[in-house]
Amino acid sequence: MRAWVELLRLPALFTVPGDALAGAAAAGVRPNPRTLLAIGSSLCLYEAGMALNDWADRAEDAVDRPHRPLPSGRVKPAAALAAAGGLTLAGLALASRAGRRPLAVAGALAATVWSYDLVLKRTPAGPLAMAAARGLDLLLGGVASGGDTRKAVPSALTLATHTLAVTTVSRHETQGGSPWAPLTALATTTALTWSLTRADRAGGDLSHDSYDALARDDLTSVTQANGRPPEHGPTAPSLWHPPPRPRRVTLDIATLSGALTTLYAVTSARPLLHAALNPSPPLTQRAVGGGIRAMIPLQAALAARSGAPVTALLTAALAPAARRFSRKVSVT
Repeated sequence: MRAWVELLRLPALFTVPGDALAGAAAAGVRPNPRTLLAIGSSLCLYEAGMALNDWADRAEDAVDRPHRPLPSGRVKPAAALAAAGGLTLAGLALASRAGRRPLAVAGALAATVWSYDLVLKRTPAGPLAMAAARGLDLLLGGVASGGDTRKAVPSALTLATHTLAVTTVSRHETQGGSPWAPLTALATTTALTWSLTRADRAGGDLSHDSYDALARDDLTSVTQANGRPPEHGPTAPSLWHPPPRPRRVTLDIATLSGALTTLYAVTSARPLLHAALNPSPPLTQRAVGGGIRAMIPLQAALAARSGAPVTALLTAALAPAARRFSRKVSVT
């Protein structure tokens, strides 16, 4: 059991549900049962990629990481490959339950994962493929949840950009020796943090629009219930205006988004700075691990910026567990 936990890097699973949750929030819908199907599909496809990655790297790991489950003989290569295939089929099956469009996105995600592990990983296109996989995973949540997928594209690009930087650093985690990769990733983290905070300062969160939409929905529900629009009071059609926007709620959402963005920056930037100053394999691996864990507050910040504070808090609640279990089992 311990060998399979190491092979599948189970603590990294805590970074996966936030993709679908952030995707649903960005697409403008609340999480629903189909969002759960997207999360299940993402978990299966993510673990399929982990098993396939070690199967494809078994010869290299025999030299650089002989303690890994496959080179140490604790897991048979055929078993790892079978697990990758079975998990891929399970992920596609779960996505199909959510509909044809989610299945199409999950199919593209599965193809990207297999292409990365088997062909692209050691090519210049490798980091781009991994970034595309994370972006597709976020879009899967938006598509499966029934929202407007186009609205989720900016969030998907943000998460993909962070993944691109982390994957570039991970290419040096066994040999180290390159300060440029962590420096570039540090610059990327800074740019993403600035972009997220600028959106908050500009009032780009959706709390205003969401509140107005809620007020219009209330008017519509009254109309549908009575068979006619209300004739008296401030909600009459000729006099109706959205009620004043609650400034305290807007401030709370902006504050939450800012706090989560700060947590993302700290989680990602500190180990990257250490790796840039001393690009040794241990510090580089720590920087990669920090970048993986930083995906959780980034997902939460994206959800908060989309006007979904509850989803943001649920996503952020995964961070302590990810940090705790990553101390026992490496996520890299």
